[in-house]
Amino acid sequence: MQLPLKGIVALEFSQYLSGPCAGLRLADLGARVIKIEHPEKGEAGRRLVIKNLWVDESSLLFHTINRNKESFAVDLNNEGDMQWLRKLVARAHVITHNFRPGVMERKGLGYEDVKQMNASIVYTQISGYGEKGPWKNKPGQDLLVQSLSGLAYTTGSYDDAPMPCGLSIGDYLCGNQAVQFIIAALIKAKKTGHGTLLQLSLMESLIDFQFEFFTTYFQSKKVPQRARFNNANSLLSAPYGIYGTADGYIAIAMMPLNELNKALQCEALRVYSEEDSFSKRDEIKEIIARHLLTGTNQYWLQKAEALDLWIMPVLSWKEMRAAEGYKILEMEQEIMLAKDQSFVTTRCPVRINKQLLKSNKPAPSIGENNANIKASLA
Repeated sequence: MQLPLKGIVALEFSQYLSGPCAGLRLADLGARVIKIEHPEKGEAGRRLVIKNLWVDESSLLFHTINRNKESFAVDLNNEGDMQWLRKLVARAHVITHNFRPGVMERKGLGYEDVKQMNASIVYTQISGYGEKGPWKNKPGQDLLVQSLSGLAYTTGSYDDAPMPCGLSIGDYLCGNQAVQFIIAALIKAKKTGHGTLLQLSLMESLIDFQFEFFTTYFQSKKVPQRARFNNANSLLSAPYGIYGTADGYIAIAMMPLNELNKALQCEALRVYSEEDSFSKRDEIKEIIARHLLTGTNQYWLQKAEALDLWIMPVLSWKEMRAAEGYKILEMEQEIMLAKDQSFVTTRCPVRINKQLLKSNKPAPSIGENNANIKASLA
């Protein structure tokens, strides 16, 4: 299959998740993504271990987010290495980095410097909080950015302490937003020959992610409040949320209360009108929660399906993986390592011309591609 970004060369001066996440998607789309790493330490993400899981000398997380890439190991303080790197920069189409502001400029690799070597470069810099202001040099770690952005007050219920999202959502959002604009800038470069400076931050990505909440707050001057019971979205009325049953949990999406009660047949719920669904959200949710405990998941799901209601079971990862709906998506792929080792991860979630985007190429070892890259530049 001819992938859309075949022939594009992207240099990844990025570490941990946000920049490497962008590089992963570019590689999925066919770009040649070359990680620029320290000759001895490599990229810092190689040592970011989740649940003490390692694959060879690097963490499983590193292999997951850096599959299908190459590695060019150079010392940015060594002039001989920098000469090779400048040659590579001159032939690249994209650069990404997520160093703190000023680091690349001190190495002679800021946008203005690179633009002199390569006028059509798409230069993408990702920071924690932007390039200016009192936060610019603060650590741009996902949990810390979530905490500053207000996101910790969107999950959980009213009486809960601030609760972070259970994933590095800022890194993933920012990385994927970078890909959108990199592709747009590549189109511009193709048409005009001119490059583009792209600047993103985790903070701006998380604020954008909460656009519904901020817009509501700006207009009403009131902070959206989490529901006291079964909160799933502070802006939505009852019954929206996850509820326990006699043997599990079900998720109930937005729907009129009278439609839901056709399945529930709850006498206490009949007294509430649709106008009450937000103003009396907490007490309505509490009534629904008590009533659902009287039946099993299967009992309530059968009633919901008969009425075409938006209700689904809450599955564990093990249960989801066993479900036919998951299997038919073919979301898993095997990454092959040296010595007949392998591990399973997820694939790119997009199909192109009905074909899945899979690659079993692992993350590179430090400097694995130095010889080939230098030979191509000689």
